[in-house]
Amino acid sequence: MFDQFKVVTDPVGDSVALSAIFAVLPLLTLFVLLGVMKVKAWLAGVMSLAVALIVAIAVYAMPVGQAVLSATEGAAFGFFPILWIVINAIWVYNLTVESGHFDVLRRSFERVSPDMRIQAIIIAFCFGALLEALAGFGTPVAITVVMLMALGFRPIHAASVSLLANTAPVAFGALATPIVTLASVSSGANPDPRLTVDTLGAMVGRQTPILAVVVPLMLVALVDGRRGIRQTWPAALVAGVSFGLAQFVAANYISVPLTDIVAALVSAAAVVLLVRVWRPVTPADLGREPEAAAVPAARGAVDAELAGPGAVRAAAGTRSDTTSTAAPGLGGSGGETPPGDPRIDETALVGRHRDDDLEQRPTDQVRAVTAGGRRIADTPVEVARAYAPYLIIIAIFSIANLGAVKTALAKEPWTVKFNWPGLDILGGNGKPLSSMTFTFNWLPAAGTLMILAAILTALVLRVPAGRALRAYGRTYFELRYAIVTVMAVLALAYVMNQSGQTNTLGAFLAAAGGAFVFLSAILGWIGVAVTGSDTSANALFGALQVQTATRAGLDPLLLAAANSSGGVLGKMISPQNLAIAAAAVGMAGREGEIFRKVFGWSLVLLLFMCVLVALQGSPVLSWMVP
Repeated sequence: MFDQFKVVTDPVGDSVALSAIFAVLPLLTLFVLLGVMKVKAWLAGVMSLAVALIVAIAVYAMPVGQAVLSATEGAAFGFFPILWIVINAIWVYNLTVESGHFDVLRRSFERVSPDMRIQAIIIAFCFGALLEALAGFGTPVAITVVMLMALGFRPIHAASVSLLANTAPVAFGALATPIVTLASVSSGANPDPRLTVDTLGAMVGRQTPILAVVVPLMLVALVDGRRGIRQTWPAALVAGVSFGLAQFVAANYISVPLTDIVAALVSAAAVVLLVRVWRPVTPADLGREPEAAAVPAARGAVDAELAGPGAVRAAAGTRSDTTSTAAPGLGGSGGETPPGDPRIDETALVGRHRDDDLEQRPTDQVRAVTAGGRRIADTPVEVARAYAPYLIIIAIFSIANLGAVKTALAKEPWTVKFNWPGLDILGGNGKPLSSMTFTFNWLPAAGTLMILAAILTALVLRVPAGRALRAYGRTYFELRYAIVTVMAVLALAYVMNQSGQTNTLGAFLAAAGGAFVFLSAILGWIGVAVTGSDTSANALFGALQVQTATRAGLDPLLLAAANSSGGVLGKMISPQNLAIAAAAVGMAGREGEIFRKVFGWSLVLLLFMCVLVALQGSPVLSWMVP
């Protein structure tokens, strides 16, 4: 049952082609269940894992004990460090909601510019990238779409803008969780010493920044067509170029986990500085939603839709104890809100609190509500507190990534490495698989650092310990389906990798030869489009990419990075993220309308990425590969 197992690539009739028919079954199961049968992501993940175990045992003759242990190692890696990052990052966000400072932050963005096209850049692109950096897994879409609705965007535009914006930062989302996962599965399948978090992050940082330059231009085109590009291109270009440059510098020279945080803040600062000296002409017909529409608050419907990696109860105005209302729109009964003034919220107090919680909030927060429910400008102190959590995170991660500190934390007792108990697998070369070694870096792990950031955030935002702990408990409850999904998908990836199924698919795809360098990004795109997660796509296909690269004589680092970079472009069309956007804007059941709005953009960007990767794999741009 626990006998040593040696990976075999062609177990069926000594034929790679015949073996590939069985090796692809777990992936086909996952894709069909998610994309065709609309099965919940967590259930699809568990069922696909079962198929992978059956194939490993029945077709590849992997001992039952080894197969089960392989799954347990993958599930453990799914929780730590992957979910450990996501859970604690979302806790930080939930603390800002508990204190009411998330609303302060939203109003701060709103006052930068009254122009909807600029607001789309700042909120969907810049702030969305910051949320992606901290949490990922659908959080940016869930939050920014509601913020845009509150500013008067029509539902279809709010959803489409948020989905399109959630592209360039995805590969470095949740403190580079996709890159961490990619490094783990790819290094275990290929001995290339460059397949590390730092080098993979650097390579992805030489691909996605080019996307970042064009995404803001696409956003303003989506909001206002050619006129939007003509009138607001300076802001779009400044946002894209500053984000791209910062992302490149951070990924290559500062810190891979901090990449999106640095890029988001630099980009936002650049746009804010620009609009202080330049403002676009805002056409009179650039209208907002004509009627003040209530932001959906029915949590049950949303939870039913988001039973996957994006299952994050993270949108403003979605808790049962509060109601959030969109601002009066141009042409609506409320008239136009003067630029720079806070919006009116007749139904909700500042923050997410019940009426009996009013006296528990800071004095500055209480003063923000006047007679009739009108909000006055937030005090500078409260605005500073609203931005404090993100500055705290940057400071903590910067210290943890200092050379001496990083080296010290990588040693025992702060970091412990051990072989997964009982697991005994040899690769095709007769050597033990490196993926059997589990790294438990309990202190320097990004999730642990996020806990420290959350504690400091609670102190700065004056969130009582009891309320902070209850928020932490709610975070686990709200992510229960996402936890099962991620652990199941990582378990599936480990079983496929360690049983030889991924090797078989890699050998089969290697027949495409040099042409695979053009197709590699498409594989990542398909993975994210189906699973809704760049992390999951990297877990599924990371090893496949590097194994195919070796057999086809291609660069494994380039193809592994292409899987992640191409994957980010499938994010906007994945069923999970479409469901998040649709539920948040009250269009549940009409995901097809949003899909048609963004599908073309996804294909255009995918083609661009395929060409870029192909050029990087040729003498033309090979100098870009580390």
